[in-house]
Amino acid sequence: MDSSSTSSSPSSSYGVARVSHISNPCIFGEVGSSSSSTYRDKKWKLMKWVSKLFKTGSNGGSGVHTNHHPPQFQEDENMDDRSRGARDKEELDRSISLSLADNTKRPHGYGWSMDNNRDFPRPFHGGLNPSSFIPPYEPSYQCRRRQRICGGCDRDIGSGNYLGCMGTFFHPECFRCHSCGYAITEHEFSLSGTKPYHKLCFKELTHPKCEVCHHFIPTNDAGLIEYRCHPFWNQKYCPSHEYDKTARCCSCERLESWDVRYYSLEDGRSLCLECMETAIIDTGECQPLYHAIRDYYEGMYMKLDQQIPMLLVQREALNDAIVGEKNGYHHMPETRGLCLSEEQTVTSVLRRPRLGAHRLVGMRTQPQRLTRKCEVTAILVLYGLPRLLTGAILAHELMHGWLRLNGFRNLNPEVEEGICQVLSYMWLESEVLSDPSSRNLPSTSSAATPSSSSLSNKKGGKSNVEKKLGEFFKHQIAHDASPAYGGGFRAANAAACKYGLRRTLDHIRLTGTFPL
Repeated sequence: MDSSSTSSSPSSSYGVARVSHISNPCIFGEVGSSSSSTYRDKKWKLMKWVSKLFKTGSNGGSGVHTNHHPPQFQEDENMDDRSRGARDKEELDRSISLSLADNTKRPHGYGWSMDNNRDFPRPFHGGLNPSSFIPPYEPSYQCRRRQRICGGCDRDIGSGNYLGCMGTFFHPECFRCHSCGYAITEHEFSLSGTKPYHKLCFKELTHPKCEVCHHFIPTNDAGLIEYRCHPFWNQKYCPSHEYDKTARCCSCERLESWDVRYYSLEDGRSLCLECMETAIIDTGECQPLYHAIRDYYEGMYMKLDQQIPMLLVQREALNDAIVGEKNGYHHMPETRGLCLSEEQTVTSVLRRPRLGAHRLVGMRTQPQRLTRKCEVTAILVLYGLPRLLTGAILAHELMHGWLRLNGFRNLNPEVEEGICQVLSYMWLESEVLSDPSSRNLPSTSSAATPSSSSLSNKKGGKSNVEKKLGEFFKHQIAHDASPAYGGGFRAANAAACKYGLRRTLDHIRLTGTFPL
């Protein structure tokens, strides 16, 4: 009932993504190479064979045999010519078969593409009647070649190596990665739409990296990328960092990156650099902020008549004070503020420690006896938190004090903690807004500490970093999962938005519940 709001163990959303790399083979081709000379040799043999056919089967170009030698000699000569023709034909068929066998041995999708492959000799079927035989080649050795346009430079490929992929052709140097701009020489590459990538470049673009260790987030046993993601900051990290003692900021909940060092407080907490910029460390430094928030209450027509002491304390002192307090509802696992109603001796932080090697050292503390003069003995706040979070805790605890000083008794935790969270949320909203007067709410920006003023612009506004922190603290309040702090805030805020804060408080005084 009298402990301030704080987050429970930071909630993380779970992300799972499937690894998908589309890999296509490159098809290499060559024109005018050594294989071309082999092809010309085969062509020359074929032409030689055709010439023999015409020489053997004709006389002066006619298709009628007119040899006047004796019949027996003619028969023997014809037999000898037919034997030579059969041998030449067998030699040609064997060459063609070997050439076809070489092509079939190459892997599927790979091959040497010839510019004049449409003129490759085919076996001749039918009789060898010289008068009806049509030569497969023209007398000239000129190769007929269709024009190929490079898909990269839009120029004719001409003679030389070329690649065929994605339904078009490329010069080898024109087939480039869409990310790095260098030529793709591997046999496999990744494809996104019609844009080719090196497989490593594609992984750099699509595979998430851990924001803690900066490595690629590994896949799980199912082959899926599994990671943790902070619900507000969207910080993605490997699941292993949740239990490998990676430091977590006690204020904003972000994990420490391997290339950044967090500050270590003497009570074992860690503080990131952004939160450290506006951190309030000792009691004297917090007094201007405390009085500014009291003025905020007075501007809401909720003046606190009693002068309630306020102390900044270490974690151990705050936990001891909770044990000595008889009444109250405490938000675990860690309480960051307390509205004290019992007489106790509390050790407060008297002097700001100095910074040394990313640690706060040389802290000076002082025990102080608190006596009860009214319903509220003192307000205690955990030291070392940024200004906006410290102010939100003070606004929450001062509401506890206001309720007790104004006769609100025996409220259940959901009602009391819920309405206190509403005041904390309203104060944060007035600080985060660039123009607080637009909501007719007083601002406490003038109570900025020296360290926080360095982050403000010349007009007194807050930096984007501090505004982002304020939005996060509001997010914590609005999405708290506990029944008292989270559920209570949402019910109290709905009533205050519908009926106004004053009418909601009057209803609570009469009935102990929120108006519906």
